[in-house]
Amino acid sequence: MCRNIKTLFNFEPPATEEEIHASALQFVRKLSGFNKPSQANEAAFNLAVAEVSEAARKLLISLQTTAPVRDREVEAEKARERSRLRFG
Repeated sequence: MCRNIKTLFNFEPPATEEEIHASALQFVRKLSGFNKPSQANEAAFNLAVAEVSEAARKLLISLQTTAPVRDREVEAEKARERSRLRFG
């Protein structure tokens, strides 16, 4: 899976529309192999991003969990620490 796609479920504050769109864009880029599609493929690419965004939004709304809500700052700090240990 693409490393740039982040978990968006069960966070406080909840995922924003921009985060959902960015995740969908990364997913479609990974699937298509295009960072920026040609003019011939642009409409199909943009439609795919919109459809994946909508599917992701519906998924996030419908998911349920009994796990405690995660704090974005705490998770970001954990990621920074993992990165620091990995890359020095």
